[in-house]
Amino acid sequence: MAETSARLLSLLSLLQTPREWPGPELAQRLSVTTRTVRNDVERLRRLGYPVQATRGSVGGYRLSAGAAMPPLLLEDDEAVAVAVSLRTATGGAVEGLEETALRALTKLQQVLPPRLGRRVDALQSHTVRVSGQRRGPQVEGTLLASIAATARDREIMRFRYSDHSGSGTERKVEPYHLVNWGRRWYLVAFDLDRVDWRTFRVDRLSEPRSVGHRFTLRPLPADDIAAYVAARTRQVQMKVQGRVIVHAPAEEVAARMGSWSGSIEPQAPDRCLVQLGGRSVDDIAFWLGVLDADFEVVDSPDLAAAVRRLADRYARAGRPGD
Repeated sequence: MAETSARLLSLLSLLQTPREWPGPELAQRLSVTTRTVRNDVERLRRLGYPVQATRGSVGGYRLSAGAAMPPLLLEDDEAVAVAVSLRTATGGAVEGLEETALRALTKLQQVLPPRLGRRVDALQSHTVRVSGQRRGPQVEGTLLASIAATARDREIMRFRYSDHSGSGTERKVEPYHLVNWGRRWYLVAFDLDRVDWRTFRVDRLSEPRSVGHRFTLRPLPADDIAAYVAARTRQVQMKVQGRVIVHAPAEEVAARMGSWSGSIEPQAPDRCLVQLGGRSVDDIAFWLGVLDADFEVVDSPDLAAAVRRLADRYARAGRPGD
């Protein structure tokens, strides 16, 4: 009996890979006859595993999706990856996912072999989450699933949308992709009323419903949708622009700017024209100080005034007795 059970588990492990297995190949892998393979397949079916069989020279056995979720067999690395992912999901940005992930993690930990449990515990005990970090808005998992299903079925959808000021509008769109960036979710869709592509924050979206009509797929606005969303989001955040001449080589300025949004145009070996974007001129003035180089504001009186305000503040801080 123990030998049969072990063989069934080995057979199930093979069938869980995404391919069809010819009977003779399974028999060779398990060191049994093809008749034994057929009998074992029937045992798995009685246990609730939907094993499908196809006839012919290229036929074989494969595991398909069934009406219920049967137990899974995971390799060691797969089990550790799932456990770590579930622990990460307990602090995610999808509302309701934390409790579900915790239940699944509890079930998985009950059956993890001690050697794998120690690996997961080591990752957990030596991983630190930054406390006090700004939490992004949560979205409901059912909302994400509903939008994803509408996009999959290519159905036109309507929803209420609130912008950053809280003003609400009714939108009618063709949904294409959901994009997860940090703790926020975005919907990339073609807005039928504005006849243009739009990016919507899912946490500002409500009352989504299908209108019952399908749409024909359009060419996407970019090959890399994730990069497209990131660029559009930065455009919204960068409300003001400023240009300055920085007295330093362009390569050094680029290294100091890091991921800060802007462009650099070399003017001379020791000078470059830098265009920066920010939420305000005060933000830009602050980051100009981080460049640690002399600079001249080119054509922005507001930015020049913000630089003077910041310089005066620093000067006052250096004269504590005044």
